[in-house]
Amino acid sequence: QVQLVESGGGLVQTGGSLGLSCTGSGASWDAYKIGWFRQAPGKEREGVSCIGDRFSGFKRYADSVMGRFTISRDTAKNTVYLEMDSLEPEDAGNYYCAAVREYSWECQMNRVYDFRGQGTQVTVSS
Repeated sequence: QVQLVESGGGLVQTGGSLGLSCTGSGASWDAYKIGWFRQAPGKEREGVSCIGDRFSGFKRYADSVMGRFTISRDTAKNTVYLEMDSLEPEDAGNYYCAAVREYSWECQMNRVYDFRGQGTQVTVSS
């Protein structure tokens, strides 16, 4: 069992930056791949980014955030970060992280994850 807690959401102006954290606990936390997802009212869930487990340096980004968002992992702190720059109103939504354990180098957003957190709200004012 893995528990995930997100933090760092808030209100930011267009063009601003915000950093999110996903702190995990439970057995073999660092063996899980972590994905960041977002969902805005009336819109479908969107995979934003994912990162491989502690053996993998693989990272993946959605086209909509490429070049603006950066995902990273601090194994010692059991935390995965999502740094978001040049934020746009379209980036607003509830951001949550999720964990999946699979034995491959790459990570995918378009798959079922085993565990997820409650999420943190991101609001971008225009």
